[in-house]
Amino acid sequence: MAKRERVEDVGGSAHVSIITINYNQAELTRQFLESAKLLTYPTYEIIVVDNGSVQPLHNAINTDHYPHLRLLRSETNLGFTGGNNLGMQEAHGDYFFIVNNDTELSPTLIEDLLTPFAKNPKIGVVCPKIRFYDAPQHVQYAGYNPMNMYTGTATTIGSNKADDGQFDEPHPTYFAHGCAMMIHRTVVEQVGRFAERFFLYYEELDWSQRIRNAGYIIYYQPSASILHKESMSIGQHSPLKTYYLTRNRILFMRRHCSAFQRLIFFLFFGLCVFPKHLVSYLITGQLKHAKAFISGTFWNFRSASESPV
Repeated sequence: MAKRERVEDVGGSAHVSIITINYNQAELTRQFLESAKLLTYPTYEIIVVDNGSVQPLHNAINTDHYPHLRLLRSETNLGFTGGNNLGMQEAHGDYFFIVNNDTELSPTLIEDLLTPFAKNPKIGVVCPKIRFYDAPQHVQYAGYNPMNMYTGTATTIGSNKADDGQFDEPHPTYFAHGCAMMIHRTVVEQVGRFAERFFLYYEELDWSQRIRNAGYIIYYQPSASILHKESMSIGQHSPLKTYYLTRNRILFMRRHCSAFQRLIFFLFFGLCVFPKHLVSYLITGQLKHAKAFISGTFWNFRSASESPV
């Protein structure tokens, strides 16, 4: 990737690449593109990575209706990580706005996300306030609390709470949210893209940790707001979700804990988390989830934590 100077002028000269992934969700992606038509920021492109969809997206939507659109086709499903990495690889922008296709954008979203970058050169990532599409008065994300490096848990600030103005103060935060995050190109050039071995889930936590380790600030900007149609892609209770959440929780801890923290985590997971979840799945008859949970756990016994990314 060719290095370029950091652009801080948010008056319209900074070029923004909006990157989203489509996986068998043509109608959701069309709705996303329709909401993008209302954006007031003048200088942007939209890159949709059609990520191994059965029906190619160009057969399902009329690309002529979206003049900012660039459509990239991958014949295989590269996951959230690989799909977004492909989009960043092909992007022209000074900033990359990585956003789910199951969202609807507010008109001034891009300007609001760009503003903090101009105020502090150490800000590397900016995230909006994320609210639920079906319950817009409730917050999904207003920043992240720190990761408990002994249990492998991190919670979002404001999750499922009514938005009564208490989340309207901008602030640094520990992790970005993969649903919607703007990152400067130079940060990606320094830190690298998503670690593709995560494929799905925990990838933004891993990326955020690497970005903060490089000395950058992750920032929550509540004046920027986005509506999220949560878990439309694989479902709230999918065994696939169980597999990747389990697998990647352990993988994150292997990559970022100290030796002592890893020891405590492995004891906690082996003595508490594993038996509790397994018994719960078996008692409730969720055999597919039990299998996914076991597979996600034991994947870590046969896979390296650091290489390849």
